[in-house]
Amino acid sequence: MAKWVVFDALNLAFRCFYAIPELTRNDGFPTNALHGWVRSLWRVSDEYAPKNSVVVFDVGEDKRKKELLPEYKEHRKEMPEALAAQLPYLKESAALMGLRTVELSETEADDLIATLAARLTGQGDEVFIVSADKDLAQCVNSNVRILLPPPTARAKAGWTVLDEKGVEDKYGVPPSGIADLLALVGDTSDNIPGLAGVGPKTAAKWLREYGDIEEIISNAGTLSPRRFREQVGEKKEELRRNLKLTRLRRDLELPGFEEHRADPEGLIAFLEKMEMKGALADAKKRYLR
Repeated sequence: MAKWVVFDALNLAFRCFYAIPELTRNDGFPTNALHGWVRSLWRVSDEYAPKNSVVVFDVGEDKRKKELLPEYKEHRKEMPEALAAQLPYLKESAALMGLRTVELSETEADDLIATLAARLTGQGDEVFIVSADKDLAQCVNSNVRILLPPPTARAKAGWTVLDEKGVEDKYGVPPSGIADLLALVGDTSDNIPGLAGVGPKTAAKWLREYGDIEEIISNAGTLSPRRFREQVGEKKEELRRNLKLTRLRRDLELPGFEEHRADPEGLIAFLEKMEMKGALADAKKRYLR
């Protein structure tokens, strides 16, 4: 059984960007996300010693999801310019470390990661997904776990591993119920509207009682609290649409990985160019022994 670590690149990049105070080179170019990024890649590699690591990037808008819901992700703010400027360097640093990278036009990283995890576990491998995206909890099984970075406001809290029990403890449903849960309560980050007034506790209770959205719809007349019965019946098609949005795909045609040979000298030169003194000192200890 080979161990893989799969990084949700933009999710991690955003967390690094907001977790670290503003840092720049002498010329003013931002480097705060890069500092957290490099240290996160090293930390996970040190702690979990994977045989293989893959960094998965988002590229473009998912047209299938926009067709289902034109308002999908419509309210999201533009990526901060300071983070967008660092993205090419995030990719470059990962390549210099020898990590594989993968992306697919008009496909969200979540769906690529879910497909990749299914493919790898199908051949008997073990997968750790590095992301704080709750959608990916639906991928967890006996061979897939989530590595949650610490909250941006509490960086010293440490990383958390979510296994099947951890998912159920956190969300009130097993991994198989995550997509249904999000379809019921909505997902504000993706602008998916849920049922008005239905929160995670009520949705999780229904799913424990009835199993999935179709059974909840079939039993709308017996739901408790009673005030939601009529709404579930009226919104059944919206719930089915929501489920198509929240359920991750596992059947994508995966593009080939961009393979990269680790280049310690290149990485050290890169860190010098970016004036990342602390990371540079660590890199020299790691690679110039």
